[in-house]
Amino acid sequence: MKHLFILNDPPYGTERSYNALRDMFSSFMRRGGSVGVCGTCLDARGTMGQLTEWTAWADKVLVF
Repeated sequence: MKHLFILNDPPYGTERSYNALRDMFSSFMRRGGSVGVCGTCLDARGTMGQLTEWTAWADKVLVF
């Protein structure tokens, strides 16, 4: 099953998302999982094209 996690924390001033997910991602990656990061979002929160593709690809979308 393919999952898409969307984290809605601000990019600065909080470590909540990082702290909550770092151990889970480490275990996930060791088991052959892959993690994608939207380059546009990292650069300047621009277009939504990549997010749209990932949403269509995923079997389940989880928003935090």
